[in-house]
Amino acid sequence: MVVDQDQQWLLGCLSASLDPNQNVRSFAETSLNQASLQPGFGSALCRVAANKDLSLGLPAVLLKQFIKKHWRENEEALNILLSQALIRGQLLGSLDDSHRKICTAISMDISSIATYDWPEEWPELVPFLLKLISDPSNTNGVHGALRCLALLSGELDDKEVPTLVPVLFPCLHAVVSSPQSYDKYIRGKALSIVYSCIYVLGAMSGVYKMETTTLVTPVLKVWMNQFSLILEHPVQREDPDDWSLRMEVLKCLNQFVQNFPSLIESELMAIMRPLWHTFESSLQVYLRSSIDGAEDSYDGRYDSDGEEKSLDTFVIQLFEFLSTIVSSRRLAKTIAGNVRELVYQTVAFLQITEQQVHTWSMDVNQFVADEDEGSYSCRISGILLLEEVINAFGSEGINSVVDATGKRFQESQGEKAAGSPSWWRIREAVLFALASLADQLVEAEDLRTDPANLAKFVEQLIMEDTGIGYHECPFLYARIFTAVAKFSSVINPGILEHFLNAAVRAITMDVPPPVKVGACRALLQLLPDMNSSVILPQIMNLFSSLTDLLHQASDETLVLVLETLQQAIKAGHEASASIESIISPVILNVWVAHVQIPLCIDVIDVLEAIKNSPGCLHPLTSRILPFIGPILNKPHQQPAGLASGSLDLLTMLLKGAPSDIVKTAYEFCFDAVIRIILHSEDHGELQFTMRSLLDVTSRLLNPDLECSGSLFAGKYILQLILHLPSEMAPHVQDLVAALVRRLQSADISALKGSLLLIFARLVHMKWTKQQGEIQSAYQIKVTTSALALLLSTRHSEFAKVNVPGSPIQSNGGITTRSKARSAPEQWTIISLPMKILALLADTLIEMQEQVLSSEDEDSEWEEVHEGDAKAEKDLLRSAGASQFSKPTYDQLEAMARFENQDDEVMTTYLVPTPLMRLIWQVTWLIFC
Repeated sequence: MVVDQDQQWLLGCLSASLDPNQNVRSFAETSLNQASLQPGFGSALCRVAANKDLSLGLPAVLLKQFIKKHWRENEEALNILLSQALIRGQLLGSLDDSHRKICTAISMDISSIATYDWPEEWPELVPFLLKLISDPSNTNGVHGALRCLALLSGELDDKEVPTLVPVLFPCLHAVVSSPQSYDKYIRGKALSIVYSCIYVLGAMSGVYKMETTTLVTPVLKVWMNQFSLILEHPVQREDPDDWSLRMEVLKCLNQFVQNFPSLIESELMAIMRPLWHTFESSLQVYLRSSIDGAEDSYDGRYDSDGEEKSLDTFVIQLFEFLSTIVSSRRLAKTIAGNVRELVYQTVAFLQITEQQVHTWSMDVNQFVADEDEGSYSCRISGILLLEEVINAFGSEGINSVVDATGKRFQESQGEKAAGSPSWWRIREAVLFALASLADQLVEAEDLRTDPANLAKFVEQLIMEDTGIGYHECPFLYARIFTAVAKFSSVINPGILEHFLNAAVRAITMDVPPPVKVGACRALLQLLPDMNSSVILPQIMNLFSSLTDLLHQASDETLVLVLETLQQAIKAGHEASASIESIISPVILNVWVAHVQIPLCIDVIDVLEAIKNSPGCLHPLTSRILPFIGPILNKPHQQPAGLASGSLDLLTMLLKGAPSDIVKTAYEFCFDAVIRIILHSEDHGELQFTMRSLLDVTSRLLNPDLECSGSLFAGKYILQLILHLPSEMAPHVQDLVAALVRRLQSADISALKGSLLLIFARLVHMKWTKQQGEIQSAYQIKVTTSALALLLSTRHSEFAKVNVPGSPIQSNGGITTRSKARSAPEQWTIISLPMKILALLADTLIEMQEQVLSSEDEDSEWEEVHEGDAKAEKDLLRSAGASQFSKPTYDQLEAMARFENQDDEVMTTYLVPTPLMRLIWQVTWLIFC
């Protein structure tokens, strides 16, 4: 197809219509709108999209984006009435393009349009695709239709799949079962559609069990036979299409097992032998391709549809399916006879690949990240399978793991004796498996469910290779350190001491980074429990080496070094004081560099460990306060996050600090902190500041503190309530509890009076205003009865207290944010007794509404009492609304009748009968 000038112009307009520049975009859209009015625009648009001479489908990708933006925007954008049907037809006619990337791009265009038009406005779409699939003479058309259906199937829902499966599955089966007509790539695409449909049916099965069973049962056996035929043959080397085809089979099987276990149970045994053939043959391919690196494993590569086609992806899917079977109580029996062989083969999959050796040697951060349990790899998936084996088969699973690792260890001995350069890989895999399963294995040892002596077995493994050099097998040595840490609870103390010393030496020596990572992990576990007499002789060297590592570390390794340093400081005791002047400045510099990211938390943990070490608090304080003081004084001139981070640092320093530290911190920072509270718009700064102020409040209200020290606590807390009401609101409950405890221990009248004033202020500012926000039945009971008791005192001072009544409704229409800022919400002001009465009346109204709603089903009751209930409800509501006058006699009578209803019914109310009786009695006492 020749690229003419018109097509080039249209391609340029499509690209420009997606330009981030508004002027460019507007000009392009105007040009396209004008062009859309011309005859043949839709046809020209599709010819551009289907032109394989134009940069591998780029026009089709641009068309997809253009459709997504403009298809339903307005009638001018694509001349909908004249061109949309033509565009759909042109796109369908281009699905058989021989270039797969172009075909994929056109399929994406069709899928984009289908989200708007199918099935209502495009009913011929699926019949056309099915017809295309059924024509084996047009292989390109079959591929295009399958690719399009694969995209559509991801959007299908529970309404479309049930009607689609009966007509779609026979067509797909015809493709999958015809290896003589279709290659593995096309057959795999057909299976991906099967998977999507089964996935939707599985999601439906919880609600529509009978309907989904009716749909699945007729097709299950047919597909299981086909799956067996595919899995029966050995896995092919350097054939990603073969791996992808098997992976789609495993994904389909996984959905059947997860969602239809009772249906597949009778069929699963027949597929186990072909599955085992795939498992064993995949190991041989994996060893040669991934472990040894002798063949291409297609790692990190994708097909024309963007699907990953590596060997690792296939093996991970294989492990996932096996894990699903093992974890099913109903289906685990199908594999019970081969558990030991399954574990034995799985351990071999756990070896470090040649690619991992290369990557981890170049980037130790990646080594640390890939060791994380949340990472995605064959090693992690294999461990998850072994965990499921132990969970499902108990002692049999544990013995299988111990036996398999023992056999593989002996094999590595043979390889080492024979001079194989890769002997260490299987040894490392053995230790990796045992360390990863350490918790389950140690627990089994404690319960005596495993006859093997786990401790001696592990000790033999870890001591076997202590003579090798760090540089000879760095990953094996790193794994030995990790295994020691994992099994520290059962290993001989003498051996633990040996490896503690080895780890300290590794930290201080010039060894490969993975060895240092393993040493840090060992120290993390060993330092907290090791005798100080073993640690102290080496602690200074360890401090120095870890501090040096901080300068070299980054990302994941920095977190590990910080965690190790924290444990070393805790273990160092008094020795930490002698090196505080060296460590603290380095840690503070790390904190500044990482104050905006979560790593900052680990840095503060290290500083807290220094603070808690004997003799370190005062020197650390003299270092931190001059450091953060200027930051807090000029927070707006600091880099992002530094001011709020400084407040966090200050909070850590003041936590549990003696009075002289608090006084020093006050002199350095108090004024700056208050200014931040008053002026800062940074939520992080406000949160940290509020936490500091609340910590001060907690300290002042400590009942063990001398009363003279708390003398001005009342004034301080009142200022917080007055000036920071919204920030204090979430903490009122804790504040009240602390006030009560302080009052109980107070023996100075001035202190008692100042604290009681806080209660009065809380009633004045918060309680009556927030009463309507209280929700739980218990809280409503307590607060309402308290209000009633307050009202019953009829204290003359109450009438002098004015509180917010109800919001004043604005007549200015909708309240926008700008209006809210310029004109804050206003409230009426009424006396405290009238406000309390209104709240009590509102409570009774809610109680009656609950009674009415709970008895809606009793139509006879409603017919008899509907009129009376409505009248009483209106009277009660008028009592709540009459906030400036006394309630009428009729209103009080309504409250009385409501209270005197059957006690048996009243027990179901939101607030119990005794409370309602109290409310009524108080109200009657006040106003009658």
